[in-house]
Amino acid sequence: MKQICRVLVGLLIVAMSATAFAQSKQRIKDLASIQGVRSNQLIGYGIVVGLDGSGDQTTQTPFTTQSLTNMLGQLGVNLPAGTNLQLKNVAAVMLTATLPAFAKPGQQIDVTVSSLGNAKSLKGGTLLLSPLKGADGQVYAIAQGNVIIAGAGASSGSSKVQINQLNAGRIPAGATVERAVASPFASATTIHLELNELDFTKASKLAEAVNRRMGEKTAMALDGRVISVRMPSSPEGKVVFMAELENIEVDAVLPPARVIVNARTGSVVMNRAVSLEPCAVSHGNLSVTISSTPQVSQPNPLSQGQTVVAEKTDISVKQDGGQVMLVDAGANLADVVKALNSMGTTPQDLLAILQAMKAAGALKAELEVI
Repeated sequence: MKQICRVLVGLLIVAMSATAFAQSKQRIKDLASIQGVRSNQLIGYGIVVGLDGSGDQTTQTPFTTQSLTNMLGQLGVNLPAGTNLQLKNVAAVMLTATLPAFAKPGQQIDVTVSSLGNAKSLKGGTLLLSPLKGADGQVYAIAQGNVIIAGAGASSGSSKVQINQLNAGRIPAGATVERAVASPFASATTIHLELNELDFTKASKLAEAVNRRMGEKTAMALDGRVISVRMPSSPEGKVVFMAELENIEVDAVLPPARVIVNARTGSVVMNRAVSLEPCAVSHGNLSVTISSTPQVSQPNPLSQGQTVVAEKTDISVKQDGGQVMLVDAGANLADVVKALNSMGTTPQDLLAILQAMKAAGALKAELEVI
């Protein structure tokens, strides 16, 4: 019976070890991106109409009137020279969108609409036909549709109530792609995988994992970030190859020791690679308090004197006794931070102590202040 129990315990330990080992693996699609396969930003300018009196004040935003006049001229409506348009249901807006990789003409993408002038709200407005351009100045999509605003507001007299932002909204599937971005993926015989973070160990392990799965000399690490991978020549073979490639699992690599400190909130975040050398930390506070109390001096009756206001200033200096804490080698930084907090350290004191530990060589980690 005891022998059976030992066997079961052994199997359980092996199973737990295998589970832990499996959980320490990461897929290539989570570690790297494909060079050249990315999205592109689009930008445009447009006019939103149909607002309920909440549009631009055209006397203060002349570009709104100019844009409306040009648009009407293109539609065959010629206004007399010197016409002063006083409209409240029109607003000039900026348009932004993201063109996904491999997007083809006819596909639809979402558009973000943001007020450019002094419109009070874009709620209920309709965006008129507007081009979206890329960084090269070419038109890649055309946008039009009803603007959806996730907010509400009401005002009367000097009172106003508003929920969320009313001057920015979205048009789901509001733009149609008119031009595709050229990609060398179809004709390329090799691709470059770019790691999300510079790490020579991770680049080496990724290339080894690809070679074990796809064959020797399929992948080669060029540096600490880029891995070159050979692909099949046929288009259909490339898709199958990439689908298998991005799901290859790579042994997890311990990240560099790093401590992140938020100087505004005093938050401290660290990873498991952080270690400490033996050191002693002393903490003490020196506070200087200056208080000023106004005092009024009244003259005696019939003395023809004047009332004088004088300031009485008190200055006090207080220095708390310093406390010394001994930190053993290999101690957990979380325990050290907890101990420092128990000593009464403020976020700024904690930041100063960590910086001093780093300068003294006791903190074996990269200290980053955000």
